[in-house]
Amino acid sequence: MAAVDLSDRGRELLADRVPFVEATVVRAQVPASVRPGDGAIVLSDGSIEGFVGGQCAQGSVRAAALGAIRDGRSVLLRVLPGEEEPFPETPGAHVVVNPCLSGGALEIFLRPRLPDPVIGVTGDSPIVSALRELAPPLGFVIAAGAGTAVVTGATAVVVASHGGDEAAVIRAALDAGVGFVGLVASRRRGAAVLGSMELGHGERGRVHSPVGLDIGASTPAEIALSILAQLTREIRVEGLAAPLTLPSSPVPSPPSPAAESSVPNHGGTSPDTRAGAAVKSAVDPVCGMTVTVGPTTPRLEVGGRESWFCCPGCRDRYSAEV
Repeated sequence: MAAVDLSDRGRELLADRVPFVEATVVRAQVPASVRPGDGAIVLSDGSIEGFVGGQCAQGSVRAAALGAIRDGRSVLLRVLPGEEEPFPETPGAHVVVNPCLSGGALEIFLRPRLPDPVIGVTGDSPIVSALRELAPPLGFVIAAGAGTAVVTGATAVVVASHGGDEAAVIRAALDAGVGFVGLVASRRRGAAVLGSMELGHGERGRVHSPVGLDIGASTPAEIALSILAQLTREIRVEGLAAPLTLPSSPVPSPPSPAAESSVPNHGGTSPDTRAGAAVKSAVDPVCGMTVTVGPTTPRLEVGGRESWFCCPGCRDRYSAEV
């Protein structure tokens, strides 16, 4: 198998705003098939590009990597062939006992690389200008314009047009599945705008008016700060992420180099949002290991029933016994 240039591939994925995990082997005991320094990229569909071990090791890496994408946090994965050599669980480290390993403990560092959240903003006002200035250092990409604020990959939409067809923008964002829609308006005018719309209970919970944490903001910069503070809380604490179903408008290029940086700790999301698709897992009926179902996961169908396995050995053993 040809070696994967992880650096070039990583830059390509970051440019395309695709979440992934860098997996690097930092320790390997013989007879492990990998060496320190070996690495791979794990995509959010569970596919692995590169080499971090055989089928058994890959199953453990895949499951832990998808968890890292979900949580947005790096982790040191310790994979052991049995329980006779226990490692203590420590902050930032996760221990997996993988009974199908042929031997040799592994330590693999998993670093999630997640695209910066895109905030679609509509309007042309001092508040929008302040958002453009304050957002990039906080790891947000602002896609602003006088028209629609619904862009591909938008984590949130902020309506700051101070009039116009605000209801249409809110409706477009909700229909696109955006989880956070903020309206810059007074309580009275915001209530009037939302009152003119037919919003379901779930939809109303996704619309925030007036948008922004209550910090006593009065100037455009303070209002922008309050909006970004609320968005940060929604992402960090509530698990806000880009919707699974995305609209068709492209994300414009970030306005400054600071906006292009990867900020891997915008975490707390569920697998079916940040990973882009629901992640399926199954229990190996032979060894009892929980495996993540992916393109290369060993599979067997018997009597119309699918079973998934951690490695071909378990699959073949199961096939011989049924």
